[in-house]
Amino acid sequence: EDKPLKYPVMFRRADLVLLTKIDLVPHLDVDLDAIRDALARTMPDPRVIALSARTGEGVAEWLAWLDARRPQAASRARRAAR
Repeated sequence: EDKPLKYPVMFRRADLVLLTKIDLVPHLDVDLDAIRDALARTMPDPRVIALSARTGEGVAEWLAWLDARRPQAASRARRAAR
């Protein structure tokens, strides 16, 4: 919950925040609203995907996000190789 406020530069530069192991939230003392609030105070427009490899929640959304950025990443890699 406190990581965005402890490491604001890292979060400001991030394009996406993955909240992993989201299936464990009911069993832990975690406040998702506090996490989202900290992200909103640190990032201009936080993009958050809640993800669980166990249940599959969020996996399709994350893969779609990655797929949409693949052409950009390839273009950057080509420019860097020159």
